[in-house]
Amino acid sequence: MRMATPSLIERLYNALDRHDHETMASCYHAAATFRDIAFDLRGRTRIHAMWHMICLTDIRASFVVLDSTATSARVKLIDEYTFTDTGRRVRNEIESRFEFADGVIVEHVDDCDPHLWAAMAFGRTLGFIPGRVRMLRSLKARLLLRAFIRKHPQHRETPPPWPQ
Repeated sequence: MRMATPSLIERLYNALDRHDHETMASCYHAAATFRDIAFDLRGRTRIHAMWHMICLTDIRASFVVLDSTATSARVKLIDEYTFTDTGRRVRNEIESRFEFADGVIVEHVDDCDPHLWAAMAFGRTLGFIPGRVRMLRSLKARLLLRAFIRKHPQHRETPPPWPQ
């Protein structure tokens, strides 16, 4: 089914606000990519696992489509949630960029100010290093997602039938 770009974005982010990870996953191509200040994911299965994990939090999302074409879009997203590690409230302003093919998302890139995010999530002093070192954010995100997938086997990728 081919979906108009603004409708697809509305479906994705309204589902995030409703904590509906299944609908979110259906917006992505099987070989889609996702990148933000912590995650760098390939494939709908991994992206779905990430959204499932995020949807179990108290996240609230609002958004405005800034511009869109048949093959791309740019969106201002505001996520508000409690950062679980510290219990601190975060209001994260994100610019999302999308590439589309066949009516679904093939590439999704979220950009925000990592320094500002870390200051909200950890506090100014403790957030100094995580705000400046992507590798630390990525390591933490990978470990969290790996542990989540172990507890939610439906997100495990099936290995190919041949040896690697």
